[in-house]
Amino acid sequence: MDDNFIVKDGWVYIGFFLILTLIGLLIRHGYFIYLPAIALLLFVMWFFRNPERNTPAADSVISPADGTVIKMVKNNKYEQFMGKDAVCVSIFMSVLNVHVNRFPVNGVVIDKQYHPGKFHVAYVDKASEFNEQTALFIQDDKGRKLVVVQIAGSVARRIVCKVDKGSKMTTGKRYGMIKLGSRLDVYVEPDREIKVGIGDKVKAGETIIAV
Repeated sequence: MDDNFIVKDGWVYIGFFLILTLIGLLIRHGYFIYLPAIALLLFVMWFFRNPERNTPAADSVISPADGTVIKMVKNNKYEQFMGKDAVCVSIFMSVLNVHVNRFPVNGVVIDKQYHPGKFHVAYVDKASEFNEQTALFIQDDKGRKLVVVQIAGSVARRIVCKVDKGSKMTTGKRYGMIKLGSRLDVYVEPDREIKVGIGDKVKAGETIIAV
């Protein structure tokens, strides 16, 4: 994933609204075109922003997404990989959040699974089960396991995940995004201490969610 101030995925949209703005400026009564085009251009530039983050050096699980913690519960969905009673921390990303996702630990991607699905509102429980999603099965450099799942929402229709099985990653490194409102579920081993609570605001690459 690139480290430019705007992610590459956003330049197609920026180019489209820029051309639309120029067309509006060149035709009579074009303000019906260029005024909304300028507004949408500014929104797209803001939405695809890609700020730098100060990632803690601590040996911990760092939030992979900006957003709000909406749920923490024991969950055996990935029991075959995680073992019994993994803890799932769900983070909801609204359209106002930075949508670049960052790797939560130093480790390697053991497996990557994509599941097509529906587009329920991302903050409801059934989104984790039925929505389109991409899951990364990760083992950190101390052998501990976790699963990070990008989940599409009712508006978000494209999950971008730039890593594959076998990829070696460092904590805080950009690896993907979900376009528009969406959700990330992070599954950690049950003996980890969760450091966030429901309603907490978290930042990708900065906020410690478990130790």
